[in-house]
Amino acid sequence: MNKILSIITAAAISCTLQNCTAQKPQKQAATPSKTFTNPLLPQGADPYSFYKDGFYYYTHTTGNRVDLWKTKDLADLKTAERKTIYTPPANTSYSKELWAPEVMFLRGKWYAYFAADDGKNDNHRMYVLENASQDPMWGEWIFKGKVGDATNKWAIDGDVFEYKNQLYMIWSGWEGDVNGQQNIFIAKMKDPWTVDGDRVKISSPQLDWETNGDLGNNEHVNVNEGPQALQHNDKLFIVYSASGCWTDFYALGLLTFTGTDNLLDAAAWKKSDKPVFKQSPENGVYAPGHNSFFKSPDGKEDWILYHANSKPGQGCGGFRTPRAQKFTWNADGTPNFGIPAKEGAELQKPSE
Repeated sequence: MNKILSIITAAAISCTLQNCTAQKPQKQAATPSKTFTNPLLPQGADPYSFYKDGFYYYTHTTGNRVDLWKTKDLADLKTAERKTIYTPPANTSYSKELWAPEVMFLRGKWYAYFAADDGKNDNHRMYVLENASQDPMWGEWIFKGKVGDATNKWAIDGDVFEYKNQLYMIWSGWEGDVNGQQNIFIAKMKDPWTVDGDRVKISSPQLDWETNGDLGNNEHVNVNEGPQALQHNDKLFIVYSASGCWTDFYALGLLTFTGTDNLLDAAAWKKSDKPVFKQSPENGVYAPGHNSFFKSPDGKEDWILYHANSKPGQGCGGFRTPRAQKFTWNADGTPNFGIPAKEGAELQKPSE
């Protein structure tokens, strides 16, 4: 025993002289995944995101409030910070059925646009909130009121964009006061909360693929909705959803601006004959639509964010889930969205 003790002591002295230290096994940090799968969340229709200062701010329809997610990676929405930024007061014209919110940074402040009513769909109109904080998860959201043109007709799905230093709003609305057809309208804006001038109709559902809208009981509604501005190089497009969301034929259409400066010239908007993004039964994706767009963090890739159903016949309810995939551009400058990616398929994350 003395001999063994001497050996241990000698080894300890030797290690001290050589400044040895005992090393504990180190756990290797998990390498962040470079892939993701759709859907991004288990539920969420009408997805929208805005990128600013290294973060994506994401929102979708919840029905009774406006929620906002904050994340550096849209593929990680399931673990992202989430906050309710606005709940409307009860018993107002905008207390219920809050649809398709969009949260964006314009002219130095944050704005949240949404459609809402008093519980009766005929009364849907668009409204806007404002926040002067640099981070929309903080600060005070101020209700600025209704945003729309002088006709004050049914309106949903507002999207605001800037083109040649002029703000515009595009939305889905009724021509009159009775449901039956939703059209796409555009108007100039004086500021982010005020429409300036008359609305102009730039698209109506007329093509076969736009007019799937049977509701039963001899009711039928033709739909153009969810317009989203998309700018690339010197071209301006509006991508919109067509046919009823209650059908599997819900799909995306494309309007191309062919004029010079006057976006209110209805004749300057050319409609593509066929849908540019539609259901893929072979991939198990049905009724893809109501999309928005985002760039990868390094600004080199273009991505489409959309909702879809996983099975046929699931309609406009809670089965819709948000999904994302990269898209490219055709030789003529138009977007090429490809085919909706299969649920669970591994996709490369946006480039950083």
